[in-house]
Amino acid sequence: MRQSNRSDSDPARSNARLLARAAIGTWRFARARPVAFAALLILAAIVTMALLADLIATHDPVAQDVARRLRPPGTDAFFGTDGFGRDVFSRVVHGSRASLYVGLLSVGIASVAGVGLGTLSAYCGNPFDLVVQRAVDTLLGFPLLVLAIVMVVALGPSANSVVVALAVAMTPQVTRLSRAGALQVREELYMDAAMVIGAPPHRVILRHLMPNSFPPVLAQVTGYFGAAVVAETALSFLGLGVPPPFPSWGRMLEEGSRQYFEAAPWATIFPGLLLTLTVLSSALLGDALRDRLDPRSGAGGDNEFSVP
Repeated sequence: MRQSNRSDSDPARSNARLLARAAIGTWRFARARPVAFAALLILAAIVTMALLADLIATHDPVAQDVARRLRPPGTDAFFGTDGFGRDVFSRVVHGSRASLYVGLLSVGIASVAGVGLGTLSAYCGNPFDLVVQRAVDTLLGFPLLVLAIVMVVALGPSANSVVVALAVAMTPQVTRLSRAGALQVREELYMDAAMVIGAPPHRVILRHLMPNSFPPVLAQVTGYFGAAVVAETALSFLGLGVPPPFPSWGRMLEEGSRQYFEAAPWATIFPGLLLTLTVLSSALLGDALRDRLDPRSGAGGDNEFSVP
């Protein structure tokens, strides 16, 4: 009986230890990097807002009511209404879904494709490396937004088209970063030891090369999320993003600034504020991760976030 009671209490004790370690780690992170911790909280709040948009929004984001058009912020409309009488607060909340969907999915696809190509390019060497890098150089010759516009025009305006366009435009940058990190890791002695003992190529890549070269890439990719959100906003501003009447921050900025900015500035200010907070938080969090994970920054060896 005593042994069974101990076994029943062990999972609870283990969970308590994990929670305690997580709390200590969070406290140390907040104390060592207060700005980055604040950025993380802002991003978490925005993601939560997007996930719970149906519960947070006070009105239908696409419902029009001419009797309520251009109302200033108040108790019945927290962020006011736009020229069609639509609730700006509800549109900002639901518009976060489009921006985060495009940003997260495009960065995720670009990360998987870029890390895979960059790691294989560094491991295989010529002629595979030569072909991949010439293709990367060709795509890097186009600015990200220009390449995205060309692809969205070819595919047709939609959220999925924007995802594909941004993923293709960002993959060369991630590939170049991943290749540079993998080339450094490839020169380490443990890589030579793994190949000398006859480890198969897939094991060398998946167990040694990729895990040790990915952390610096992760820090840069976190900043790319902000760039992807800005690019989606720019495409929606140009009418190439999420089609109406579905809300997005870029389309709200375009409608508010072009049609009634002087009469109802709140229709532009609030989506612009959320966009600014998202991009700024992404950049600050990416800087903190780069200082922590990138050994070339000189801060990768500290243990300010470690938990005993």
